[in-house]
Amino acid sequence: MFLFTGLLLTAGAQDPPGKERIGSRIEALKIAFLTNKLNLSTEEAQRFWPVYNQYTREIRQVRIEQRQNKSSELDTEENILNIRKKYNAEFTKALNAGKANAFFAAEKDFGTLVQKELMERRELRKSRQ
Repeated sequence: MFLFTGLLLTAGAQDPPGKERIGSRIEALKIAFLTNKLNLSTEEAQRFWPVYNQYTREIRQVRIEQRQNKSSELDTEENILNIRKKYNAEFTKALNAGKANAFFAAEKDFGTLVQKELMERRELRKSRQ
């Protein structure tokens, strides 16, 4: 947790970057977080990350389509759930069932940490004004 907060603070402390740079920094933090949380060996990482990259591309594509087509939230969530189910089998091939399941929990934990950090930063900015 402390390492994550420190990394997130360091990532945001430099010159204000564009959205692409912020996104790539957060993605780098997510990779470090997941690697640590899942305790991936070198061999597991070599099998896992290509599958993860394809998984994130598919999730990202669903989100883009939602924004462009103004799809319903329920349809979007259903599509994402279907992708998660599909990749659960793929992650199980790359890792093992326990670590594959832990991935989804770790992914949720990372999102929670990012949201908490952003809320704390907003509150800090408000208190300074």
